[in-house]
Amino acid sequence: MSISKNNISDSIREIGVVAIMRANSSEQLLAAADAVLAGGVNTIEVTMTTPGALRVIEEATARYGDEVIFGVGSVLDPETARAAILAGAQFVVCPTLNLKTIETCKRYSILVVPGAYTPTEILTAWEAGADMVKVFPASVGGPAYIKAVKGPLPQVKLVPVGGVNLKTTADFIRAGSEVVGVGSSLINPKLLEAKEFETISKNARRYREEVQKGRSG
Repeated sequence: MSISKNNISDSIREIGVVAIMRANSSEQLLAAADAVLAGGVNTIEVTMTTPGALRVIEEATARYGDEVIFGVGSVLDPETARAAILAGAQFVVCPTLNLKTIETCKRYSILVVPGAYTPTEILTAWEAGADMVKVFPASVGGPAYIKAVKGPLPQVKLVPVGGVNLKTTADFIRAGSEVVGVGSSLINPKLLEAKEFETISKNARRYREEVQKGRSG
């Protein structure tokens, strides 16, 4: 029995960290997934820029079952979203706002996190049915921008991506972020090529600690 959309949403929010992975092969990505999971992060976004991304998602969901929540990132259109959903993706993340993509995800009851930046884009995404809104690139305004947006839009669940690192994670959470999306500062090509999976596990643990620090004030 597959995990429900509500349970996926609750789990992602509880952990507070989405590991964004770009890898050169499915083998490399699955090894990194093991490392991230060992560090206590069970939510992984496989970007469509990964070679054979759909096959990787199929392999990953078959291998981990409900132990890991696998989603797809860098989705630009509804056709790609549908293909990823059929391959087993449990959530869809976009760098931009495409209303048709949100519509497709809602049709399949799949959690969708479109990308937006301005308050108008963020509210448009939310009103169209986004489960959370990816604020990208978050490096431009930093935690202060998240806090400013949450003022008039407290109901919107925001996920900063881009510029999130161990120094900024707690501040982003304190500013009102629901979850943080972390890429190269958690998993990067250098670590993958060197097979430094212990370092990746350690990074994952540290990000979880920073999220908890932010939530505790």
